[in-house]
Amino acid sequence: MQTSKMSPNNSKKYPQYLASIAVSLGAMGTGTVFGWTGNISQELQSGELNGIVMDAVDMGWVGSICNLGGMVVCFPIGILCDVVGRKFATLLLTAPFLLGWLLIIFARNLAMVLIGRFLVGMAGEAFCIAAPLYTTEIAEKEIRGTLGSFFQLFVTFGVMLSYILGYAVSVRVFTIVVALLPVIFCVAFAFQPETPLYRLKREDYCGAEDSFKWLRGREYDATCEIRQFKATLDARDNNVTTWASLTKRSTKVAAVVSFSLMFLRQAGGSLAVIFYTSNIFKDSGSNLDPKEATMIVGAIQIVATLASSSVVDKLGRRILLMVSSFFMAIGLIILGAFFSIKHRNLVDEETIEKFGFLPVLGLCLYIIVYALGLGPVPWVVTAELFPPEIKGVAIAGAATFNWLIAFIITKFYGDMSANLGGDVTFYIFAGICLLGAIFVFFVVPETKGKSLIQIQRELNKQPPNKIGF
Repeated sequence: MQTSKMSPNNSKKYPQYLASIAVSLGAMGTGTVFGWTGNISQELQSGELNGIVMDAVDMGWVGSICNLGGMVVCFPIGILCDVVGRKFATLLLTAPFLLGWLLIIFARNLAMVLIGRFLVGMAGEAFCIAAPLYTTEIAEKEIRGTLGSFFQLFVTFGVMLSYILGYAVSVRVFTIVVALLPVIFCVAFAFQPETPLYRLKREDYCGAEDSFKWLRGREYDATCEIRQFKATLDARDNNVTTWASLTKRSTKVAAVVSFSLMFLRQAGGSLAVIFYTSNIFKDSGSNLDPKEATMIVGAIQIVATLASSSVVDKLGRRILLMVSSFFMAIGLIILGAFFSIKHRNLVDEETIEKFGFLPVLGLCLYIIVYALGLGPVPWVVTAELFPPEIKGVAIAGAATFNWLIAFIITKFYGDMSANLGGDVTFYIFAGICLLGAIFVFFVVPETKGKSLIQIQRELNKQPPNKIGF
């Protein structure tokens, strides 16, 4: 290759941002899956979706079955990403997305709604693997955290869009609009390149160089990055079994950290809060209209996630995770305290009215700090930590575990609140978040500004190699 005309530090960044935004449009569709029930629970129960009347048990399944879809798809999408490539595998998700929404739009019974929710859950939650994997492999290390957090940012855009549409239009029109998002994603992402790392795994060196020049600029000399990626690939044993890879120290650390973070982001009650935001406001007796309060929370989540995207490569992963976990606990304690004084007759009605701002304060604090840390960062860290020979399968395993915990929490949140009390439920979530902050402090490694091969060498407690990474 020729002498570099453009140093890595002067490479173009906007093509990388553009590619990350394009793949993250699919994550916006994921957000609409999460937020679909947020502002239409009453309408669904009253039969406004094609005359299908749902009770509280039905709503529990409608809200949670998408997570079962996510569990089913995690391993297939991980394998598909390795077989056909990150780009094509992600584009294929358009099909189940469209089919699922169409089943819901034309549903004639509850079964069609549930099957549709299962399919959109499969497609939407597959992006939790495909999008971070794609952005991690196209991004320079200086902006890898920022681009990796775009996934969660666009999820919040999708959730907010769902809240607005649920407030402004009928359930049917709402569903038709969100069904268009996968089509928009497919058109936008079809013009982006395959990741250089995947090209190198296929020994397509010309294709890898073309991808680098697309993503870094035509004048960029990709020699150094190709050498780094080749070192990452050469560090693996192509004949190593999955079991043998699991015995490596780096894999063990990556598994402990990734699975624990996935547990924390769900067992801290995040999806329960998103799915049932309007119900929480209604039960609290707040003076705010529950649907309007839901939109306020959604807007705050977007702002906080934007802030996270801008600081994740400056402050680092650990500090964001610790701050997020701790203050999520504070927000949940505030919510729990309000429900304690309201439902356990600790004070009179006049005093309760004076504390009507507490649900808004607690939820807003929770949403802000969740979006800063435990929302986006676990996906970034998981995509960074696992060694390349099992990365696809390992990320799929972590994502499957994530959606298993999400299903359990969203399915049984209502039962927990009914049997234990809303306050005790929030206190349990808060305790998990506090334990999470302690776990991050003692266990989670920092990956900010490090190449993927450097991360692997540090996890295995190896010194830097001869070319300095």
